[in-house]
Amino acid sequence: MAMQVELKRVGNMKFEAVGAGGNSAVVDGPKKSGGTEEGLRPMETMLVALASCSAMDIVHILKKQRQELEDLNISVTGERVDAVPSVFSSIELHYAATGKVDLEKLERAAELSIGTYCSVAAMLRDKVEITYRCSVG
Repeated sequence: MAMQVELKRVGNMKFEAVGAGGNSAVVDGPKKSGGTEEGLRPMETMLVALASCSAMDIVHILKKQRQELEDLNISVTGERVDAVPSVFSSIELHYAATGKVDLEKLERAAELSIGTYCSVAAMLRDKVEITYRCSVG
């Protein structure tokens, strides 16, 4: 199955990414590189891709477990190596759920997402240590 996005330059280091459905996101560089900092940086989009892929898994899994999820927030921290290219050496996700959600079920959903279902995690896991923690409040 093919997937395609279009990337169009809309400023010096600023680009608009448009997906097949017409939805868009802005990617931009730091001021020191000629950017305007009006969009996500490319490596931030990697963190967004991982978090959003996993978020969809978590919501789906918790629904199947009959958990009453009200909200889910994910904070993602990526540590990068001090070299060129400056790739991620580790990434940690913190899943914070609200509602009538059992912490053990949330932890199991995160384990299934990161270990089995999330395509982005699958692409990263051979090169990047991915860890997670969960909380319910």
